[in-house]
Amino acid sequence: MLEELKENVLRANLMLPRYGLVTFTWGNVSAVDRRKNLVVIKPSGVDYESMKVDDMVVVDFDGNVVEGRLRPSSDTATHIELYKSFPELGGIVHTHSTNATAWAQAGRAIPCYGTTHADYFYGDIPCARPLSDEEIASCYEKNTGRVIVETFCNRDVLSCPGVLCVNHGPFTWGKDCFEAVHNAVVLEEVAKMALLTEQIDPKASRAPESIRNKHYYRKHGKDAYYGQK
Repeated sequence: MLEELKENVLRANLMLPRYGLVTFTWGNVSAVDRRKNLVVIKPSGVDYESMKVDDMVVVDFDGNVVEGRLRPSSDTATHIELYKSFPELGGIVHTHSTNATAWAQAGRAIPCYGTTHADYFYGDIPCARPLSDEEIASCYEKNTGRVIVETFCNRDVLSCPGVLCVNHGPFTWGKDCFEAVHNAVVLEEVAKMALLTEQIDPKASRAPESIRNKHYYRKHGKDAYYGQK
């Protein structure tokens, strides 16, 4: 079942250690089949070096395992909540990459200080509100997804393909699992750049709106001209 999607999800998961985004098993990638409303996701706690296609787990939108001998990622309910709320998404990544997680632990959005950030994320990368004690105690992973959805209630989820979960870490997404990984790599880099910027100048100003708009829209939208046709 969903053999091609499982291959893609495995390949995308293996990209995380390659780009230095995960330590041990601290991350996961998923992808969705919209025709069948099924999600393929990394199994929980399985080492990347030994992971195989057959280890990938297929779940439905209620979190039930449809195929697979292993338990799915503990973050599965968060992924499902995002897929259900945002039909534009085809792949999701969660990591504990160092710099992005540092911003999340500080409970701060990542300010857009320059063009690298603006090329991929329109505006600051938001930090979702903290979960209440009740939300943590009951349906923690599902509620994590819900606060992300809440954060994007008035924002285009594809123009800012990532979020920080306070005290936790980043989630990114894209039209497929490979784009989601790409955005995870970029988010970690701009998190590092923003951290260094504030270390150099704690009073640094955000990039002007004119430069933010120019760099975002030259890569995205109907008038984009970056890259090849």
